[in-house]
Amino acid sequence: MPTALLSVFDKTGIVELATALSEAGWDLISSGGTAKALQDAGLVVTDVADLTGYPAMLGHRVVTLHPTVHAGILADLDDALHVTDLKTHNIAPIALVVVNLYPFSDNPSIELIDIGGPTLVRGAAKNHAHVAVVVRPSDYARVIAEIQSTGAVSVHTRRDLAAIAFTEIAHYDIAIARWMAAQESVDELLPEHLLIGTTRVQELRYGENPHQSGARYRFDGGTSWWDTAVQHGGKELSYLNLYDTEAAWRLVNQFASASCVIVKHANPCGVAVSTQGSIAEAYSLANACDPVSAFGGIVAANRAVTREMAEALAPVFTEVVVAPSFDADALEVLLAKKNLRVISASTPSARRLDIRSIDGGLLVQNADAVNLDRSTWKVVTKTQPTAAQWEDLAFAWQVCAVVSSNAIVFAKDQQAFGIGAGQQNRLDSARIAAERSAGRALGGVCASDAFFPFRDGLDATAAAGIKAVIQPGGSVRDEEVIAAADEHGIAMVFTSERHFKH
Repeated sequence: MPTALLSVFDKTGIVELATALSEAGWDLISSGGTAKALQDAGLVVTDVADLTGYPAMLGHRVVTLHPTVHAGILADLDDALHVTDLKTHNIAPIALVVVNLYPFSDNPSIELIDIGGPTLVRGAAKNHAHVAVVVRPSDYARVIAEIQSTGAVSVHTRRDLAAIAFTEIAHYDIAIARWMAAQESVDELLPEHLLIGTTRVQELRYGENPHQSGARYRFDGGTSWWDTAVQHGGKELSYLNLYDTEAAWRLVNQFASASCVIVKHANPCGVAVSTQGSIAEAYSLANACDPVSAFGGIVAANRAVTREMAEALAPVFTEVVVAPSFDADALEVLLAKKNLRVISASTPSARRLDIRSIDGGLLVQNADAVNLDRSTWKVVTKTQPTAAQWEDLAFAWQVCAVVSSNAIVFAKDQQAFGIGAGQQNRLDSARIAAERSAGRALGGVCASDAFFPFRDGLDATAAAGIKAVIQPGGSVRDEEVIAAADEHGIAMVFTSERHFKH
């Protein structure tokens, strides 16, 4: 009769599986809590200790690590020498190994580093030509179906289950390696081997385009505001909904005062801070920046959404609105729009890495962060910024850092009026920002994510009525640009730090 070894931490469905195996004539081997659960269900089980002649020892660290167990799993039954060895040592081959591992990621500790489990799984997966290995309760049903139908697990299923098993072990080992590195304070930002363990947690309606598939994965051991977010209404989220909502939510949470951000195609098209502390005012000001682009955009607010804001937003076609919470009467207004996705969310965690795919690998860098320490900034013009301009410069600098390069942002009174994004030259970005502002930024400020390579970009901002500029500096023509600013009576601040975003 074929033999199955069952040793699981998660006992979901294990009694049902063991019962089906027993009814199909299989012998069962088990130990510890799994054996007890099966015996309590009235099943006949051989304890591993009776098979090996050794009890569990070292506080249960050693149970299955024995030749009688592993030879039964690893024997190549097509190899005459292997078959002879089994007969010589009176070892029965094991045809099915059902194991899931200690939940290390739930509560990392030395005692939750499973040794016997992964060893059993690796051995069975290696010998999948003769052994089926099951590590997920969700796979029990297909194993039961095949055994009840044919008496065995098919070659195709054994290969598939082996691939799943090796993936599970790799996933498990990455979690341990990352934890150990952190314990020893060698958690390098960009180590020689970048160990990335992820778990698929959400299937999406589609990818960037409807013909593409999409899913959200979470880094193992990490936290995500997406996991605790509550979607109160609207359609299922797509890839771009998540991508753009992430951008909007991260930016709006950079501001301490009541603020609103509107994002379209990953770029902000409206950003405003309410000087009155009104989230409804913040939304109206943000939407006024570029109401054409705001159509079909993502709206993020860093305060509870009020009915006043909801009523202002309702007439505008919007894909997603995300906020810490929603007043009950605001939800009533927003949920009347059946396709609007309404999401309440917690504060996003700080990102460590930005990761992009290239052919054959990844590009990895530490995540960008905006330095707002004015003691590191330098006024390089004769004209000094006013107190109000300093506040607007810091505001525009934060917005500019998340706009696709080349980026130019015109702002005044904590409100963006013109955003030039993603152009191949800075002059065109400045012209777009000026056009979008339409004179509303007169006397306001300009932020540029990188230096002005020529004075033409500075001249364009001056022509739009800008009176203060913030930029990194560092061009070979800095003196020419500074002279232009002085000619126009513009205050200019160098940050010595650029914020390209491609």
